[in-house]
Amino acid sequence: MSLLTRTAVRELMDRHGLSPSRALGQNFLCDPGTIDKIVRLSGVRPGDRVVEIGPGLGSLTLGLTDAGASVLAVEIDRYLIPALEEVVVGRDVRILHADAMAVDWQAELGGISEARQPEAGQSDRWSVVANLPYNVGTPLILEMLPSVPQLERYLVMVQAEVGERLAAEPGEKGCGIPSVITSFWGSATVVGSVSSQVFFPKPKVESVLVKLERRREPMVDASFDRLMALVRAGFGQRRKMIRRSLAAFLTSDQIESAGIDPTKRAEALDLVEWGKLANV
Repeated sequence: MSLLTRTAVRELMDRHGLSPSRALGQNFLCDPGTIDKIVRLSGVRPGDRVVEIGPGLGSLTLGLTDAGASVLAVEIDRYLIPALEEVVVGRDVRILHADAMAVDWQAELGGISEARQPEAGQSDRWSVVANLPYNVGTPLILEMLPSVPQLERYLVMVQAEVGERLAAEPGEKGCGIPSVITSFWGSATVVGSVSSQVFFPKPKVESVLVKLERRREPMVDASFDRLMALVRAGFGQRRKMIRRSLAAFLTSDQIESAGIDPTKRAEALDLVEWGKLANV
């Protein structure tokens, strides 16, 4: 089957008696040019193993398998499964009917059984390439980055505001808890924009493509939990100086002992500075 166009998406949905679910944030890709762009930016090569979260009707799944990837497609909507199976029949795709927030990723990716071991010619690395539903994009990424080390690379489509927050640098408007978590475990870059015109139905927001690379080791030698306790306190009162927002944890003298100006605000601190505070 060739890549799905808007007409093909409508015909497929009509044939299976489907309609997009607002509750699940479903907006189906229906532009072959955009699919080619996503696959190209993802860097997927023959033999790569890819997790696609929210494959929907399989538009992007087709592009990934055309590039030679083996795809684990995780779909929460049981009503979409028959249509998805029709689209990807005969391709190297395993469909998992599950909520991605509740998947046992260690069991699915960790080589627990022989069936999970890479076959001849396959990469031993996993990556995520997905058009993420708007309602789960941020929590899903922030959950998977710390807990699923097998997933080394991400190319995800998210709401533009979400993407900017994930990739924000200290001092930028979008800098906040998501950007600190992302920088602790990896690096994020907005690598492209996607028009609302390429979806059915058309969403009310614009989307961006975010590339994330997970580090094998965190960039700072500090307890993630302790660091995040400080980050949440700091951004919980982001207009205050850290000598006030972090007062439940640190005194001004302790902040200064880490070489940090206590009159700074949370959004001005970089990851290294958060690490120093966590280690005080």
